[in-house]
Amino acid sequence: MTGRIAALYRHPVKGFTPEALEAVVLEPGAHFPCDRIYAVEDGPSGFDPAQPGHISKMRFTVLARIPALARARTRYDDQTGELRVECEGLEPYAGRLTTRQGRAGFEAWLAGFLSAQDSDDAHGRLKVLAAPGAHRFMDSRKGFVSVLNLDSVRDLEQRLGRPVDPARFRANVLVEGWPPWSEYGHAGHTLRLGEAELTLLDDTVRCAATHVDPATGDKDIDMVPELFARYGHMCCGVYASVTGGGRLAVGDAALGPFQ
Repeated sequence: MTGRIAALYRHPVKGFTPEALEAVVLEPGAHFPCDRIYAVEDGPSGFDPAQPGHISKMRFTVLARIPALARARTRYDDQTGELRVECEGLEPYAGRLTTRQGRAGFEAWLAGFLSAQDSDDAHGRLKVLAAPGAHRFMDSRKGFVSVLNLDSVRDLEQRLGRPVDPARFRANVLVEGWPPWSEYGHAGHTLRLGEAELTLLDDTVRCAATHVDPATGDKDIDMVPELFARYGHMCCGVYASVTGGGRLAVGDAALGPFQ
């Protein structure tokens, strides 16, 4: 069954605003471009840039820990390294995350933002980390490219009896036209997105970040138990690795691994 790419997103700073793209080029063995290239350490995480390894998301400022982060709106310029962030009621900030001064400015803005929120979520000393080399601050070691089937989300909406914003799932590639849940359980199979070829690695097991409304920062759906109650699993979306590079754009064909 051939679907189509409905949207493309990157998340330059882990836990913060998704940024829509019209097209992107995937490289074999690489992550989705400009995705999770920064993260904000929430107290000492043990991350060593000289020997970068996978660190639990719970060591960083992420929605699973601090839902109010959804209220901070960020935009990253990958040409200049500048991050702009704003929130209603606070002065906006702009600074280059490629510089120590710019990172310190964002840390200070974020500390003030978190203090201003009506929340009991405590946080430690904030420190912006830049991903060295090919490392990325992914939730999963398999998170090279994340793909979400919008028809699965629509089926979930019907079962819940309420709208579900696909942004809850923070995927890179949103596809429509595949049968609901047909992407599930196909690890090892091939997927074609535009000109690129990918191998499915695993289904994406969801966490408490999906409980948060990405527009308001409020916890309003217990998504993980809802998924289990309705489908017998806690997955929505798939992880894939790039085996054949190429360009993909909104509107391009998306060929799934099913017949």
